[in-house]
Amino acid sequence: MQLIQSKATAMSSREIAELTEKQHGNVIRDIRHMITELSGDDSDLNHQFTELKDPRGYTSEVMLDRELTETLITGYSVVLRNRVIKRLRELEEQQAAPSFSIPSTLSGALRLAAEQAEQIEQQQVLIKQQQPAVEFVGKYVQAEGLKGFREVAKLLGAKEHAFREFLTENRIMYMLGGEWTAYAQHLDAGRFEVKTATTASGRAVCSSKFTTKGVNWIAGLWAVEAIKQQPLRATR
Repeated sequence: MQLIQSKATAMSSREIAELTEKQHGNVIRDIRHMITELSGDDSDLNHQFTELKDPRGYTSEVMLDRELTETLITGYSVVLRNRVIKRLRELEEQQAAPSFSIPSTLSGALRLAAEQAEQIEQQQVLIKQQQPAVEFVGKYVQAEGLKGFREVAKLLGAKEHAFREFLTENRIMYMLGGEWTAYAQHLDAGRFEVKTATTASGRAVCSSKFTTKGVNWIAGLWAVEAIKQQPLRATR
């Protein structure tokens, strides 16, 4: 499998699994079957999908373009297909939305300048407020070895339910088979390592553990997030 080179809309197998309420491994299986079938039809699929690997060389997720995504979900129920198609439309709208428009009037330009000046002022205040977060990471986070979800929550003084929501909403980790699993980009960045354990019944269970680098990284994000929740105070 090869990397997608275009900037076309793409969807992750993990997001497809979440939307269709299927096991991610089953979605990967469906994708492999689809690719095999389409390859036999002399189709050039190399530019339409990306296979991402974890440090062990196993497939962590697959990115599909719109055409392959729609082909994959053809056999799913109407409700599940509708969820995925709606999400595809959202992704396309996000790509198509202009990030900036030039004011066409003097009043519009003045209003934009005032808004930008306010944003700069708020950013300067935020930078000052974030200093404790930097000090927190530098002075208090002394993590060695690999740490699990609860260990890191305790280390940061975070309530587990709030820390869980933070990790999920920021697409840092997600639950898979009852275990916290890190997204591929964070594994690649060295913030997590995947460890395999065997249960009493002999079943192999994989979970993602924070590395020392990952603990320091998440500590900074967590501290900044807490500061952002506080109202900005105007500078004098």
